[in-house]
Amino acid sequence: MIRLGVSVLSLAVHLQATAFAGDKTHDIVIYGGTSSAVAAAVQARRMGKSVIIVCPERHLGGLTAGGLGWTDSGDKSVVGGVGREFYQRVKRHYDRPEAWKWQRPEEYSRYRPQDDAIWVFEPHVAERTFEEWIREERVPVDRDRWLDRAGNGVKKDGPRIVSITMRSGETYRGRIFIDATYEGDLMAAAGVTYHVGRESNAKYGETLNGVQKANARSHQFTSKIDPYVRPGDPKSGLLPRVDDGDPGEDGQGDRRVQAYTYRVCLTRVPENRVPFPRPEGYDPFQYELLLRDLKAGSRHVFGKFDPAPNAKTDTNNHGSFSTDNIGMNYDYPEASYERRREILAEHELYQKGYFYFLSTDPRVPADVRDRMSRWGLARDEFLDNGHWPHQIYVREARRMVSDFVMTELHLRRLQPTPKPVGMGSYNMDSHHTQRYVARDPDGRAYVRNEGDIQVDPGGPYPISYEAIIPRKDQCANLLVPVCLSSSHIAYGSIRMEPVFMILGQAAATAAAIAIDDGAPVQEVDYERLRRRLLADKAVLEDHGPLRPRGSGLDPGKLTGIVIDDVDARRTSSWLESTSVPGYVGRSYLHDDDAGKGGRSVRFEARVPERGCYEIRIAYTPHPNRATNVPVIVEAGGKTIAATVNQKRSPAIDDLWQAVGAVSLDANEQVVVTISNEATDGYVIVDAVQIIPRDG
Repeated sequence: MIRLGVSVLSLAVHLQATAFAGDKTHDIVIYGGTSSAVAAAVQARRMGKSVIIVCPERHLGGLTAGGLGWTDSGDKSVVGGVGREFYQRVKRHYDRPEAWKWQRPEEYSRYRPQDDAIWVFEPHVAERTFEEWIREERVPVDRDRWLDRAGNGVKKDGPRIVSITMRSGETYRGRIFIDATYEGDLMAAAGVTYHVGRESNAKYGETLNGVQKANARSHQFTSKIDPYVRPGDPKSGLLPRVDDGDPGEDGQGDRRVQAYTYRVCLTRVPENRVPFPRPEGYDPFQYELLLRDLKAGSRHVFGKFDPAPNAKTDTNNHGSFSTDNIGMNYDYPEASYERRREILAEHELYQKGYFYFLSTDPRVPADVRDRMSRWGLARDEFLDNGHWPHQIYVREARRMVSDFVMTELHLRRLQPTPKPVGMGSYNMDSHHTQRYVARDPDGRAYVRNEGDIQVDPGGPYPISYEAIIPRKDQCANLLVPVCLSSSHIAYGSIRMEPVFMILGQAAATAAAIAIDDGAPVQEVDYERLRRRLLADKAVLEDHGPLRPRGSGLDPGKLTGIVIDDVDARRTSSWLESTSVPGYVGRSYLHDDDAGKGGRSVRFEARVPERGCYEIRIAYTPHPNRATNVPVIVEAGGKTIAATVNQKRSPAIDDLWQAVGAVSLDANEQVVVTISNEATDGYVIVDAVQIIPRDG
């Protein structure tokens, strides 16, 4: 009887909830709990529409509240509207003295009281900001609601969605629907065409899509690590996490998906640190490849411990074998909920095991093990999930295929983008998709990663309204601001959290106009949409000059004698990059934080006339840079030794750092050598300037 009573009570509660949800039609139903969903909901309420967020998540904000506090913002000047408002609200939190429990605000370089916004933050601060915002705007949120993807979860009348039904039975009716999930589940269930994986370069006339072996220079093994269990013996089998298949040809399309990771929040503050736990199912052999790379001299594992407020980090993938679980997510975009849970569990085991291995295994080089053991999970984050992020970084899943597809050509502004509703600016960025066996000219097998691309599109670019709407015959009342219509490599730039908020605002604005006009989303009056977005402080176009691909400041237009890195002599292998703007010429060089002591770059020039000259070097600063870069100047019979902290911005025009001054005769030679001897981070080599002291 007791069992029956509980069952009847549960059924009554369920029927009451179902009746409440089913009886009410909302103007706008948003499926998903990401940052884009929150931005869309806020904008919908401000436009006077009834709106509800229905989401599988229990926590709002997606990756923004799930550990990605080091915002991939690109050019911050093009982040406007509701998106910028979020970062301004977070800034107001850190303007309060009580926000700084584990660190003084003046100790954190990315907090500047005079700024209007802050772009790095703690996960719980982001989540609290989203929750407060939703309460202020009176947006109802139904959590832990999972779309019935296997049954009749989407009811349509012709090309229009009438209602969506959850696995639990609740039904939500709306006039307009917004799919704000990372996976595109509603879009797919509604019968909208989509793509998973990488298109070939030939598909859209691109250069950076498809398989990328030759271009995959970053986050790569710097030594030829043997792939076999017993080195040199193929019969012993491959090490874990190495694929024995054909990686494909460069530019060829495939169904592979770039790697996922959890963006964990770490700290070294003893009072707030939880030691890395040994996960159930831990197998140290899974990290044998990592161990071999460390023993070969790599020290890449600390390269992306990006500092967040209160002495914490946003820890991202970095290097050859890191927190990205390469090749283990191919099923995820279209998988059932049950299969996705298995994939997420495997990713969590892998990443927890990664930190536990590095901090405890006696075979790990002592300097790495001792340093890693001083880190741990932040005790005051993710309190209901063992201090582990509740959201994995789904860098890419489904992508809609609409009448218009954003491609590399639009990002580079080689083709026009119609009807802009926001802007992106970040690098075209794909993480690795596979780890395979390569062979050198002598037939020796070694391990390589494939898929990583980091290319500057040349400045901010517009994103089309037509990329967030499906084909009219497929769905006339759905907008898709996250899994939008884009090629793989274009999505690599668009897929940033500020852009998702920008597009969420645009989607809600268009939805409101479509409701007012009784029109399909494909027939929204663009001029009206544009005017409203501009009135709400969105940024739709950039009036600055386009920077050509792979070009920075023209060395020929700079003062004095400027020698770019392309004209210098290198020892050993340096990698080229354009990831951090503000460089001279087509790119700058970096040492990948590896091969310490074995790499140097030598600049040579002669001065035209007698005088005193100041010697300067250029570099792009970043928190992962070395603090002790050695620079040797040889000129005028003198040798000047300097050490440069490349974490700090250069003192002269945020570009040049003076390293010494010498008096020289006409035609006398100057030699500047920059090396990575005993350095404690990435070493950047860009350009040298020799300038008259009174110039």
